[in-house]
Amino acid sequence: MEGTLLANPGTTAPCPARERKWSNSQPADLAHMGRSREDHLEPGASTTPVAALPRTGSDPVLLKAPALLGTVADTLRASDGQLHAKAPTKPPRTPSLVLPEASGRPSTYCELVPRVASAQETPPDQSWPEPEALWWEAEEEEEEEEENRCFRRPQAEVSFCPPDTPSCLLSPHNRPLEPEVLRKLRGLFLEHHPDSTALHLLLVDCQATGLLGVTRFRRANMGVASGLELLTLPHGHRLRLELLERHETLVLAGALAVLGCSGPLEERAAALRGLVELALALRPGAAGDLPGMAAVMGALLMPQVRGKQGWEEARAQVTRKRGEEACSGLLPQVSRLEHTWRQLRRSHTEAALAFEQELKPLMRALDEGAGPCDPGEVALPHVAPAVRLLEGEELGGPLDESCERLLRTLYGARQVARDAPRFRQVAAQRLREFRPNPELREALTTGFLRRLLWGTRGLGAPLAQRLEKFQRVLSVLSQRLEPDH
Repeated sequence: MEGTLLANPGTTAPCPARERKWSNSQPADLAHMGRSREDHLEPGASTTPVAALPRTGSDPVLLKAPALLGTVADTLRASDGQLHAKAPTKPPRTPSLVLPEASGRPSTYCELVPRVASAQETPPDQSWPEPEALWWEAEEEEEEEEENRCFRRPQAEVSFCPPDTPSCLLSPHNRPLEPEVLRKLRGLFLEHHPDSTALHLLLVDCQATGLLGVTRFRRANMGVASGLELLTLPHGHRLRLELLERHETLVLAGALAVLGCSGPLEERAAALRGLVELALALRPGAAGDLPGMAAVMGALLMPQVRGKQGWEEARAQVTRKRGEEACSGLLPQVSRLEHTWRQLRRSHTEAALAFEQELKPLMRALDEGAGPCDPGEVALPHVAPAVRLLEGEELGGPLDESCERLLRTLYGARQVARDAPRFRQVAAQRLREFRPNPELREALTTGFLRRLLWGTRGLGAPLAQRLEKFQRVLSVLSQRLEPDH
């Protein structure tokens, strides 16, 4: 009897009366067909579909059933025409998954048992990959309703810096400022438009700040839902230190992009124009990444890059923050890269005007706590002044002005923490359908920049010592490009 079931489609064989009943196309008879076939199989025989069985001549060959298909025989126990005491469930009219035909043979009418998906049945050359879910596009679920929320004591200080992973740009034990890596990075940034680079920087900054991609486990550990809230709390000390280090590292890397150009004058002027265009792409209303914009502007205003005017601005800023005595270690008043800035004004007039008339006043207002911070045009707010203040940095200048700045900074930090969900929505909207370049994304992370600037062995030194040494390196590079006369 089994041989008649497994015969080829073109073979005509007499069928008993009980088997003719299976040819009915009513849905109820489909279930009876599957049960009746199980009844005629010997105990332990396979229930593998006909199309999946190999043929050798005209004799039926029964193979061992896969684990998923073996469950059908376990639920249907019948022998000698006796039905099971409990009727099986009715199979669906339309299978949820239709697999391709095995061996390219046409489907037979006897193959009415729905085939079950199995990893063993999927050919290696056929796959249906699903699109990877991007964490910056995923909508984060709220843990509880607003009225049912309660304060959770933080379990530990949370770090948003990704762990050290094998780099695709650096060797495992790299030295600082490897020439090959610097050339690779230069070509990488030249390949991307400033708007694309701004989105890459926004993505990395949102991850470093804890605005996007915060898991439920981390939210439970830190007691709040966002890094913008965490940095205002006492147990956000580690996050504040990480943000300060990231800011200083990005500033040094931006200055290196200009001072590392040992070619003709036009090459350095083009590097300055690239930084100005990147700052414009990061400003409010564009990408809205204010920490990234602050880092780029910090590189353009460094004494080694800006020259006499940069030194005066740096001196005024340090005086407001730390007092007159803290300015003794700054560089003397010399004009640095004067020819480069003159070439920028001559060759790239629009960028030079945007830097002087738009970016510098905007950055001054942001540092004083009076700049734009509306979540509609800003995706990631400027938190560096509040972070410095919460880490114990004193405000210099007259007492009345310092008190006003203190109140504005604290009030701004409170507003940022309150509007953290809105900032998250704006940042997710900016990054929707954005597909970053893996190498460029890695080149903007804090861990990569630390290894690039100080090497693998130099990371063990304290941050203040590393910053001081690299400032000297930048001073030497600046002197080599345009020596003092």
